[in-house]
Amino acid sequence: MRIGFAHCLLIVFVAATGAARAGDAVSGERVFRKCGACHTATGPENRVGPSLKGVVGRPVAHVESYGYSTAMAAFGHDGKVWDEARLSTYLLAPRAMVPGTRMSFAGLKSDRDIADVIAYLKSTAAQ
Repeated sequence: MRIGFAHCLLIVFVAATGAARAGDAVSGERVFRKCGACHTATGPENRVGPSLKGVVGRPVAHVESYGYSTAMAAFGHDGKVWDEARLSTYLLAPRAMVPGTRMSFAGLKSDRDIADVIAYLKSTAAQ
């Protein structure tokens, strides 16, 4: 079977975009430094914000030892979970997704940074 030039380009495009979405935990750890002033991802302790250890797959506003804002508690009241899609949207613009949240961080503007931070957060869950 002969593969034409267009098919080769399509294969390269699909492979590149798939890899771009996967995220890199090592790079994500560096990007997470922007979050580290207020959050930890490697321990149960809360800072200004709740611990993000195990956040991927966890229900929204679920760290019992943390006092969430009324806005965040209301956002999570119906059982929403921090899956990768929801985290991606939130990390892009937290206040747009949860108006009234106390989180003052403007968001990560790079899709690559968002994917990397999520990969890092996933990697710390088992630590």
